[in-house]
Amino acid sequence: MLYEISNGRVMFAADTILEHVDFTVKNRNEKIAVIGRNGAGKTTLLKIIAGEIELTKVDGEDSFISKGSSVSIGYLRQITFEDLSLTLDQEIRKVFASIIEEKERIDEIVLQLSSVSDEDAEKLANEYAMLMEDFKDRGGYYYEKEYDAMLTSFGFTMEDKEKKLSEFSGGQRTKLAFIKLLLSKPDILLLDEPTNHLDMSTITWLEDYLRNYNRAVVIVSHDRMFLDRIVNVVYEISYGAVTRFAGNYTDYVAQKKERYERQLKEHIAQQKEIKRLTEIVEKFKNKPTKVAMTRSKLKQIEHMELVARPADYDTRSFHAGFEPKLETGKDVLFAKDLAVGYDSVLATVNLDLKKGERLAVIGDNGIGKSTLLKTLVGQIKPLSGDFRFGVNVQTGYFDQQMAQYSSNKTVIQDYWDTYPTLTETQVRNQLGAFLFTQDEVYKDVSMLSGGERVRLCLAKIFHARPNVLILDEPTNHMDMIGKETLEAMLCNYAGTVIFVSHDRYFVKKVATQILDMRSDGVTLYPFGYDYYTEHLMPDSRTPSKSGRTDQDTTAQTEEITDSQAQRLAGKEADRKKRRIKKLEETIESLENKIADLKDRMSAPENASSYDKLSKLQAKVDEAEAELLDTMEKWEAEHEG
Repeated sequence: MLYEISNGRVMFAADTILEHVDFTVKNRNEKIAVIGRNGAGKTTLLKIIAGEIELTKVDGEDSFISKGSSVSIGYLRQITFEDLSLTLDQEIRKVFASIIEEKERIDEIVLQLSSVSDEDAEKLANEYAMLMEDFKDRGGYYYEKEYDAMLTSFGFTMEDKEKKLSEFSGGQRTKLAFIKLLLSKPDILLLDEPTNHLDMSTITWLEDYLRNYNRAVVIVSHDRMFLDRIVNVVYEISYGAVTRFAGNYTDYVAQKKERYERQLKEHIAQQKEIKRLTEIVEKFKNKPTKVAMTRSKLKQIEHMELVARPADYDTRSFHAGFEPKLETGKDVLFAKDLAVGYDSVLATVNLDLKKGERLAVIGDNGIGKSTLLKTLVGQIKPLSGDFRFGVNVQTGYFDQQMAQYSSNKTVIQDYWDTYPTLTETQVRNQLGAFLFTQDEVYKDVSMLSGGERVRLCLAKIFHARPNVLILDEPTNHMDMIGKETLEAMLCNYAGTVIFVSHDRYFVKKVATQILDMRSDGVTLYPFGYDYYTEHLMPDSRTPSKSGRTDQDTTAQTEEITDSQAQRLAGKEADRKKRRIKKLEETIESLENKIADLKDRMSAPENASSYDKLSKLQAKVDEAEAELLDTMEKWEAEHEG
């Protein structure tokens, strides 16, 4: 056991943030996710582990934290740069000081071994073996290569090593602090939203690194794909309590659903049994010949271990379904050799976007994604080339900086000033749809969290009912339910969407087209994320079978011929038919199974046995739940 919290509680003033917390890091290779709604206490838990927050002592409660004396814990907030006049290389190499000292001692022992007595030689040999094992475990043989690879993966060059820390931006310093934390290799690595503001290639690199990290990791993240590929334990914080689940995020979702349904069934069954026994007692309690029987039933109820009704899922989220005011024509956006940038060209883009498409713009940080969106909404002038929107286009623009939007006004004043013709009831209703209810509308905007500011900005945008949404990293401050809500809203939206995101799961769910921006050009993948991942060739622009790229131009748009598109569509149609057929076969099989189980329940040998009937009914319930799920999938295939 590396670390343990037992029956922990955290209170701020009179508010209880966490209670009855049981949390363990059982072994050095555990990869743990901490998940929950915004404000649930995830970061608070990390701060407890990091030693920044102490447990609240309550009389009569036995709570404690246990940690091995030699266990090191690393947390990004703990790393600061005290001297900005140091170079990047000087600062990062502080991490390797103990490894270098260890190597110097190993070399010293090798020299001493040839000139000491046998007794001293044995002691030195034991020390040498111990040091070598630790040196190897800490990456002593490859730390230089790992250092260089990490710098490159986070977007730095070898020349940056000699730059002073003062020459880097705040965002770059945060990345350097992250690199320093990773290279320090603590026994328990704490990461709070590590993928925020990282591009996809860096996220992929970080996934591989953490998966192979031979120490424990505790991650707070809303990136579902990231968690699925790394973690093997999930702790959920809900209603102040912490629950442990084995497996990755997908496993957690399945287990949570199963636990909820099982506990709910057990609760309902027990309540029915209590009601039945109570009715028997009430019916016969005044009959002298039945006194013993009624006492027996009462004792049966008293000795029951009550099954509580499971807490309902906390699924509160904003609801933002809306129809655009106007309908656009078929052609929404056309761009020809559109060069975007400030002093120099960052990227050149060619586009022909049609009504109803959802275009994801992806690529490394600094490549020009946000610059492209700002050019489209008129905040920046194009350096060359041309673009034009189609008929009736009305845009709604979300800038990622809106998460930092601040105002001394209250939420209701801020919204009302944007739409002064609305009544108070209309304002309250629209804010309520974005979870600003009751007294929350009187919060100052400056006091809102990043997620709350995003919701306020989206509320303003959606009220205008635009027919083209242009969104720059809209999910960065959203929890998972918020992301799922936005996914569903965008997928059902009747207009057109252009969005920048590094959240691969969000891109996969929403995008119908991918615009991949890289330093060697821009490529359009016209059939969504799966098509993109199938045809992407790492570190290359080599053409795939279904497209070509022009190495001689900066704008590289993958061209798909009509026949190729028809062939791809045909293959997808065939796959869809096979899926539907398989679902129909499963439906028929489940219906037959349910009918057979019900026949067995009415059979004389089972009808009089409560135990047999209960078991058969449980199988019927399970089969009917599976049937409902399968029919929903069948319906979705027909509608898709």
